[in-house]
Amino acid sequence: MKGKHETELFARAAKIVDTIYRAFLKEWHVLKIEETPKKLSEFCMRLVLCLYVESAYFSHRCKALKHYLESYSTQEFRGALIEFFRVLDTPLSQRNPYLNDVLAPFPYIGGLWDDVEIPEFNETLRNTLLRCVSENFSWNSLPCTVFGSIFESISNPTVRRREGMHYTSVENIHKVIDPLFLDDLKSELEKITNNSTENYGNKQKTLKEFQSKLSSLTFLDPACGSGNFLAEAYVSLRRLENSLLSELKGNYNLKDSSPIMVSPQQFYGIEIDAAAVTAAKITLWIAENQMLAQTRRLTGLEGLTQASRDWTNIYKGNALRLNWAQVRPAEKISYIIGNPPFIGYSLQSREQKADILALYTDDKGRLCRTAGKLDYVAGWYWKAAQFMQGTSIHTAFVSTKSITQGEQATSVWKPLYELFGVHINFAHRTFRWDSESNRAANVHCVIIGFSCDQEESEKVLYGEGNKQIVSQINPYLTEGSVVFIENRAKPLCNVAPMSTGNRPADGGFLIVEDEDYPEFVRREPQATKYIKRLYGSEEFIKNKKRWCLWLTGITPDQLERMPLVKKRVEACRRSRLASPDQGRRKLATTPWLFRETQNPERFLIVPKVSTSSREYIPMDFGCSDIIATDLLFIIVNAGLYEFGILESSAHMAWMRAICGRLGIGYRYSANVVYNNFPWPSPLPQQRTEIEQTAQAILKARALYPERSLSTLYNTKTMPAELKRAHQANDRAVMAAYGFPEGITEKTCTIQLMKRYQELTHQK
Repeated sequence: MKGKHETELFARAAKIVDTIYRAFLKEWHVLKIEETPKKLSEFCMRLVLCLYVESAYFSHRCKALKHYLESYSTQEFRGALIEFFRVLDTPLSQRNPYLNDVLAPFPYIGGLWDDVEIPEFNETLRNTLLRCVSENFSWNSLPCTVFGSIFESISNPTVRRREGMHYTSVENIHKVIDPLFLDDLKSELEKITNNSTENYGNKQKTLKEFQSKLSSLTFLDPACGSGNFLAEAYVSLRRLENSLLSELKGNYNLKDSSPIMVSPQQFYGIEIDAAAVTAAKITLWIAENQMLAQTRRLTGLEGLTQASRDWTNIYKGNALRLNWAQVRPAEKISYIIGNPPFIGYSLQSREQKADILALYTDDKGRLCRTAGKLDYVAGWYWKAAQFMQGTSIHTAFVSTKSITQGEQATSVWKPLYELFGVHINFAHRTFRWDSESNRAANVHCVIIGFSCDQEESEKVLYGEGNKQIVSQINPYLTEGSVVFIENRAKPLCNVAPMSTGNRPADGGFLIVEDEDYPEFVRREPQATKYIKRLYGSEEFIKNKKRWCLWLTGITPDQLERMPLVKKRVEACRRSRLASPDQGRRKLATTPWLFRETQNPERFLIVPKVSTSSREYIPMDFGCSDIIATDLLFIIVNAGLYEFGILESSAHMAWMRAICGRLGIGYRYSANVVYNNFPWPSPLPQQRTEIEQTAQAILKARALYPERSLSTLYNTKTMPAELKRAHQANDRAVMAAYGFPEGITEKTCTIQLMKRYQELTHQK
């Protein structure tokens, strides 16, 4: 949906349904409380279907449902709804000939009314429902996918988070299905219709063959939710079919059979949630109904009717435990599409963790080393790759971007490449999620299209409005050779090790906040020599002042003479003893110390977390007056050369390609980013030049002593002197690598990946 008008329509529809849902949720005491939301969601979806049917089949002024229901008292209301649902579930030929005149014109809608729970009504519920069905609203003007989003808008947000339920917009669905199959089908049809050299008879034959091809395609969404992907894929195929029916210009015989060949039953879904299964079936029914109306308008065939469906193509089950062949054999599936659940490994339930661990094993059945740290979506990639073996199936999923970053990129993709021979055909790099729900998920995603067949095809990378044809796409969604940057304990090159700063593990009692500092040192002046500046990522980058008690080497007598310090130390001891973690409880024997006690004379500071809006991650040197927390990395005795390399655009390109993310920010890693970084091998003169350009960066910063690194490295307000210093440093570093001046970040990343491969092969 696009545009203000459509957005307003959806908002009105969601408000009507939400009114019904909330009224029933408040009054519905008959069912057990834990069952109420899902049962109520299913009931509300049936009501929405009724409202759609009325809108699609009757004049908006008719209000047939309102006229039918308002004739019944509160005591009769439930029975009236039961009768209405029963009529919709009964074929026209089997209905009572003396049926109520209001109900008789309603169409037959089979297979969608099983197990619906209809509550008892009181006066409040009766009036609420009558008011909502009286709304002057054209439900049939809404695209079919909106009805899945309406299901989301009435679902429990706690359940939605636990089950990873996110619903995508039509625009984002097309980011999946267009490059996967739809663009090619559109091009094929356009080529047929624009062929002016083919005679009429042959063209008609070719169109019918193309229509037969459309009807032979089958789709599986193994996490179908409320059916938006399946419905939009179906609608897209039906639009193509309607276009060719228009081209056929009446060259079909309705008496023999319907000219429509594309069916909703080409679209298969697996979904664990019963209410979502109901929603998916209803969404597909509405999609078919809307496309049938379009066919009637284009062809003038008013006699076309909607066929009865059993909807067994939407299967309830746990897709990670289910054999997908039970739903449809692999050789009878053309494409796999979808939007599997987004659940990070730390948020997974015990059952969800077990689902992943049951899948990620090597060819000898041994558990993959990092299987316990995979996002839940990884399970769908494994199952799809396994299912696709020996077939020409192509798959595309919307996913959390984390599976293409940091340690997870290797953990997810290396087994898929080695065991199943997958390759990535196209990908959308990180983009913001858009949903038609009024509780849109605020996440950033990627889309990955992949297959296991050996067919050579064009590889396409999408990002920031651009489309790039590339030779190969690697698991980091960059152009270049397939490489797996694994967790490495020591640097690949001969450079100083990077370590993490000091974890306080103190319950906050060894830390002195800046607002408390003046009063603390006034009351405890002897503590001043034991207090140092404390830096985490935020304190370092934004120059926020925090302090800590650094009591290494303190004697018991010295501690006794500082009662306020002693009180904090005792509070730290109690905090550690109360911890459920055994390692932390052991620290209670030295409650005056941080967990680690690194305090070197000189070290280079690299923040663990930094916003992605900066061109460079700010780094700087620290001294023994500073205590770095575990939110910083430090490199002891690093010099200007190391600073120049790590603060360069070359290192930033490497970091951006493979580092993890925290939200949209960078999450630097010693074991993945730093330890795998392929350093250059500079000539002595080149090394000297890098040291000089690194010093120039520090001098440029010193011109603005009042500014924090955060303001200095704001891309919009970065001082010209600092920008020039960085550009000179970038040129010096690129020269040390032998890269040409003006090299793009994309090409730089490709070259660094090649150098990484060379170095790892040498090892």
